[in-house]
Amino acid sequence: LSLESVRTEFGDDVAGIIKGLVKTSELYTKSAVVESENFRNLLLSFAEDMRVILIMIADRVNTMRQIKDSDNEDDRLKVAGEAVYLYAPLAHKLGLYKLKSELEDLSLKYTQRETYYFLKDKLNETKASRDQYIATFIEPVQRKLTEAGLKFDIKGRTKSIHSIWDKMQKQKTGFESIYDLFAIRIIIDSEEEKEKEKQECWQAYSIITDMYQPNPKRLRDWLSIPKSNGYESLHITVMGPKGKWVEVQIRTRRMDEIAERGLAAHWRYKGVKTENGGLDDWLSSVRESLEHLENDSMKVMDQFKMDLYEDEVFVFTPKGDLFKMA
Repeated sequence: LSLESVRTEFGDDVAGIIKGLVKTSELYTKSAVVESENFRNLLLSFAEDMRVILIMIADRVNTMRQIKDSDNEDDRLKVAGEAVYLYAPLAHKLGLYKLKSELEDLSLKYTQRETYYFLKDKLNETKASRDQYIATFIEPVQRKLTEAGLKFDIKGRTKSIHSIWDKMQKQKTGFESIYDLFAIRIIIDSEEEKEKEKQECWQAYSIITDMYQPNPKRLRDWLSIPKSNGYESLHITVMGPKGKWVEVQIRTRRMDEIAERGLAAHWRYKGVKTENGGLDDWLSSVRESLEHLENDSMKVMDQFKMDLYEDEVFVFTPKGDLFKMA
């Protein structure tokens, strides 16, 4: 089926996406440095339409879910390797954190099967005691935050298998020595006003650190300066009951929505610290353009691409090395 046939049958929009998929596929096959950060950035720029990248990620997630039935071990290892060093970072750039975790976990399952199931079994063994500990930690925090007049949700979540394995590698330690197998997340229902949001997050921080001894070296303030992919949150580690360290994440409902479901959180937004910077509107417009066909989605996507890479140039050397021009 030719591109012109696609254009005639389905229109310019679909033809443009197909063209982008073909171009990125050709780029993928010609480059020997697909594991590099520069290649990931080039791929984002080369795609022209960000929906091409979303389709590529969705396709790889589907492949990773199905490849367990493949008889070819080499193919399975190759696909799993690409998933963790190319597609998972792309998903992270776009704020698709759940897909990122799924790709990483499946990659570990296929490349280091024994390690994956060892960690999975360990987490299952300790689930009951972990759930009980989380409930014990949460109860007094919930009471104090309510007394302070804050409206919020609070929950505990176990970290992904891959992230636990990654910690074990970095810290050169065993499973039993990883203290932050889970995190407590506090989501505050705050007015969508930057200063009000920050104020209530820091108020919650003050209440929790009055109750439990904090580790100042483990404070991560992404409220004052959000991450480059749009992530906003306040992370602290405190000494909980029985002398165990517990990570607590504090954010507002808006921040949590961006962290959990943002479709385009990798941006170069220049007004991020301003009151009317428009981050919420910008993310909502991209999300809306993908959800509602009647919108002029191409206009939004063009702006998205311009914001991402308006001043970046990539070059291949004669030997096939890839560099980003300063």
